[in-house]
Amino acid sequence: MSRTPTRLEASIRAAREKKDILLMTHIVLGYPSFDDSLRMVEDMVNAGVDLMELQIPFSEPMADGPVILKANAEALKAGATVEKSIEAAERITREFDIPFLFMTYYNILYCYGVTGFVERCKSAGIQGCIVPDLPPIEGQDYLDAMAAAQLSPVHIFTPKTPQSRMRHLSDMSAGMIYVVARKGVTGKDTAFSSEMSDYLQLCRNSTELPLGVGFGVKSREDIDFLSGKVDIAVVGSETIRVMEQDGVGAVKGFIETLVA
Repeated sequence: MSRTPTRLEASIRAAREKKDILLMTHIVLGYPSFDDSLRMVEDMVNAGVDLMELQIPFSEPMADGPVILKANAEALKAGATVEKSIEAAERITREFDIPFLFMTYYNILYCYGVTGFVERCKSAGIQGCIVPDLPPIEGQDYLDAMAAAQLSPVHIFTPKTPQSRMRHLSDMSAGMIYVVARKGVTGKDTAFSSEMSDYLQLCRNSTELPLGVGFGVKSREDIDFLSGKVDIAVVGSETIRVMEQDGVGAVKGFIETLVA
């Protein structure tokens, strides 16, 4: 894959010139409603979020833990569809000037039609996609469509990924690499330790792309640990927990504690 920077990579690098580390957040479109999704996006952008994952709800989100699993199920129960999610994303990208990525699972692309899905991503203003259950070896049509649309396919490093595999994944990626901080699903506790530092250095040595770390990032202390080691801290489940416990209005205050 060409090393010419995509729009997503260029945006990340430009933002990194001004900050030691960027913050990426995650919402499930349509949870608890599409109006609430839009309000959370607005509050998070105003609080200082640098880029954001918009998850298209799916019935079997295998990489996600109970918090995001429930959010997916509730969104679908309330009537969220792929088309409604894309339409919401199109409105979001028109209103807010940060990069937005779709996160979803391959069955969504397969049922929609891979090329058609990617074309809709482009027309909606989406800059990249994270599809955790689609390995590059099985996704050449997706990679080709993303390259043609000049969008960023973002692949995943895990603690079990050998360095040779990391380099291959990097070659098949654009925009950034998503680094899973630990084994397991989203939402569980993560130990930010010297062992993780070694792992992150291995990741850094395996790609020239910006690195974003997710799975268990919950606090400013976690973000401070990651600063200088990676480019982006990714906060997902914790934002949904805050919203569920204290209401949609509490999300902005929580994000402000992360960027302070």
